[in-house]
Amino acid sequence: MSELTRAMTEWLAEHGIPEWLIPLLVSIFPIIELRGGIIAASLLGMELWQAVLVCMIGNILPIPFILLFIDKIFDFLKKHRIPLITKLVVYLENKAMNKSSTMEKGEFLFLLFFVGIPLPGTGAWTGSLIASLRKIPLKKAVPAIFLGLCLASAIMCVLFYGFPEMFTKIIG
Repeated sequence: MSELTRAMTEWLAEHGIPEWLIPLLVSIFPIIELRGGIIAASLLGMELWQAVLVCMIGNILPIPFILLFIDKIFDFLKKHRIPLITKLVVYLENKAMNKSSTMEKGEFLFLLFFVGIPLPGTGAWTGSLIASLRKIPLKKAVPAIFLGLCLASAIMCVLFYGFPEMFTKIIG
């Protein structure tokens, strides 16, 4: 993901995108999300507080649309029976349901840690998809996803802002 983030950051910078907007745009993309946004902000030398603010906003922007509309969009796409799109929708639904198969009563904690632990295939997009498909109430899903984003942000900031600064102070 770091290489993809680096390439995307360089491309956006070369095309005159303002520096603060680059991590926001990277954070909006599925799969890359906030994790990639923090990396992009770090590569650009952005201040920590600014990186967290911009990346959180970028990753939060698509969440309401996913939570409120994804099931309707998926139904619409499946109804039109375009083979490639139908296959993609079914794949995404199955992926989200398989990732959440261990979730029983601990929906809140599952979503919080699923969104918060920065591993491949996790994040706010997939967490929101899971919440929507499993019909988890918004009053439970939204805080869990937001707190998960806070956790992911803290972990990524330690990895890409804390450790490099520690090594710089130790080495010289």
